[in-house]
Amino acid sequence: MQLLILALSISLSLSILPSISSSSSIQFSIDGKVLELDESNFDAAISSFDYVFVDFYAPWCGHCKRLSPELDKAASILAGLKDPIVIAKVNADKYTHLATKYEIDGFPTLKIFMHGVPTEYYGPRKADSLVRYLKKFVAQDVAILTSDSDISDFVESAGTDFPIYIGFGLNESMISNLAIKYKKKAWFSVAKDFSEDAMLLYDFDKVPALASFHPNYNEKSIFYGPFEDKFLEEFIKQNLFPLALPINYETVKLLKDDERKVVLTIMDDEADEKSKELIKLLKAAASANRDLVFGYVGFKQWEDFAESFETTKFTKLPKMVVWDGNEEYFSVVGSDSLDGNDQGSQITRFLEGYRDGSVIQKQISGPSFMGYINSLIGIRTVYIFVFVVVVIMLIQTISKEEPLRVGTRDQSDHASSSASPAESKEMNQSREKED
Repeated sequence: MQLLILALSISLSLSILPSISSSSSIQFSIDGKVLELDESNFDAAISSFDYVFVDFYAPWCGHCKRLSPELDKAASILAGLKDPIVIAKVNADKYTHLATKYEIDGFPTLKIFMHGVPTEYYGPRKADSLVRYLKKFVAQDVAILTSDSDISDFVESAGTDFPIYIGFGLNESMISNLAIKYKKKAWFSVAKDFSEDAMLLYDFDKVPALASFHPNYNEKSIFYGPFEDKFLEEFIKQNLFPLALPINYETVKLLKDDERKVVLTIMDDEADEKSKELIKLLKAAASANRDLVFGYVGFKQWEDFAESFETTKFTKLPKMVVWDGNEEYFSVVGSDSLDGNDQGSQITRFLEGYRDGSVIQKQISGPSFMGYINSLIGIRTVYIFVFVVVVIMLIQTISKEEPLRVGTRDQSDHASSSASPAESKEMNQSREKED
């Protein structure tokens, strides 16, 4: 009996040895520090953790240098979450195999790997905002709320960077698919139980209702149905942006996935009082034209971007155009500039002119719009440039080589190598006499 127990103990010990060996081979730990990865350990890292946020950087990139301390701050916070997120970085300028595999075209490129699957990151880059953004990736697709306090806690934890959707008296199955589809862009929840105070707070008077609001812009919208995927998705898409979207380096990236045209208003300074009054008028127009995105940018805030639409410091501002979000825009004949009198009516005439087709189609000037998406130097562009330079240098080197002259030693050597033995002997004797 003792021998049997001993044999079983040995067998059990041997059976667990592989798992111990396997676990001891893992070289990573969640210690709140940014991991430095390369081609030898990258795959092991993204398979060791459920969530890995990766910064593909280049040592010479100024954007990357500014981002690095923000990642250091965020790493310690994200490591302490219930579902921890590990921050890692890869020198994609050096490890080009990884850069090619994950289609890294600019620096820095940020991706979050969820269970090994990469997703592009377009969110904020300051440590506190980055933490709030990444928390959303590990949150449940649809949060279930059962009281007013649950609703309050959910809204507080969601922060102000994304729109929030709360379904009151709505079954989570009705929005679960859309919540998964738009998880990167918004928070989703359903409230199973709530008071009349919540109805007053979120400004709805019957159920079921889907409330949408932007905490950062103090805007709310209510949808009462029909609760079919087509209509629900249309409501969700139209409320992903505030009524008037400030155009900057962060928000412009959000437009790349939206198919709507952008009614773009270029102002001298979006922070002055006249511009703030104009923004209110733009919001009113946007609420009645949800098939369009209304955006604005200050010439003072982003001069390079404004100049792409034939705008200079001598242009009469405010100026309006309709932009396709890429390389083309439309100027409405006779309605491109707004003066100081009754701007609301002028905005209406501009929209009427656009819808009637009274437009001039134009191309944005300056660099490609993709430059505004990344504001970076593309890796592939650099590689192509280097390749072209090398080819040109090679061609120049070949062209500079002197052609062989008739009667040179090279020709004589070639001739002697192809001659018969007797002819070779005669040629060698002749060469010796010449020497």
